[in-house]
Amino acid sequence: MIKFLDNKLFRYLSVFLFLNSSILPVKSSSALAAWAINTNGVLELRTKSNTNLKAYFQKANQISGDRFWVDFPGELKNPRTIKGNGPIKEIRLGKPDKGKTRLVIEFKEETYLKPLTWRMVGLDQNRWRIKLFKPKYSFKKIGEGLVEKKIVNIKANQHLIHKKKNNYGYLKLPEVKRNKFEVVIDPGHGGPDPGAIGIGGIRETDVVLEISKMVKNLLSEKGVKVKLTRTNEVDLDLPPRVSIANNMDADIFVSIHANASRGKRRDINGLETFYYRGWRGRLLAKRIQKQILRVSPGSPDRGVKQGRFYVIKNTRMPAVLVEVGFLTGRLDARRLEKITHRRRLAYAIAKGILEYLDKVG
Repeated sequence: MIKFLDNKLFRYLSVFLFLNSSILPVKSSSALAAWAINTNGVLELRTKSNTNLKAYFQKANQISGDRFWVDFPGELKNPRTIKGNGPIKEIRLGKPDKGKTRLVIEFKEETYLKPLTWRMVGLDQNRWRIKLFKPKYSFKKIGEGLVEKKIVNIKANQHLIHKKKNNYGYLKLPEVKRNKFEVVIDPGHGGPDPGAIGIGGIRETDVVLEISKMVKNLLSEKGVKVKLTRTNEVDLDLPPRVSIANNMDADIFVSIHANASRGKRRDINGLETFYYRGWRGRLLAKRIQKQILRVSPGSPDRGVKQGRFYVIKNTRMPAVLVEVGFLTGRLDARRLEKITHRRRLAYAIAKGILEYLDKVG
């Protein structure tokens, strides 16, 4: 338990909280995992284990009202402002400096606060609590994430995870005749062309290359001969990508991309798959679109569409271009930056391809 310092010479009060602190790398994700301001005026925080927190209070000035804020190591991916209620004017989550996260609570005028009595209490190595005010009128809880994680029986949890893995439909890849089919997988962009740049600087070229390599490995395990148009960060124009597929006389061509919206609107998310012509191209697109939607719950279905992209227009075999989500979208970007979701997408694309090959023989 640490009490705020009483020093009338300073414009703001500060408290530095050190409990077995470990400094995170500058480029690491934010140590703030969840937060909530409860109806009783208590702020609760959940952080990464053994996090070093710094908390401050500042009296109102001509620009802002009374403010309380907490700084966390690790960089916030998505700065935002949340409207408050009751005595809370608003909550802001931002990046005061590179590699830092700041949670700011700004109070409305005439809110009665007693910061000299405030104490930040460490409940355990992950959770913190501080009483900020006594609600005079009704106050609705504000927060993000789950502050208190439920403790479950480890053995039961392991059994549940194992059961879920066995029940995931996208993990059950279809069988096809081995050494019969040849497939070209085209990771979009590369080298000096990173493609779309999304939230937090996530790059399309990195996402699609990793997914493409996973798809290749999954199909190879099923006896499908797979060729990647690129295997690293190289500058590859569009005609050579098409030539690889046409010279190989592949059975299908699949180009993998990630989307970006104009103006980088974070409310635009979704998955879509394009084909150029023919019922075979449409069938391949429908199979892949169905599977990637299954592993991306909540992300909008933007559909199967005809497109005139160079790489699917000029290939001689059924060809599709898959957009696995918006790097500029709040929902999709948060998923695409994670290896687990990229792995799910790879399984989904591989399953769609195998279902198509099994269907057309």
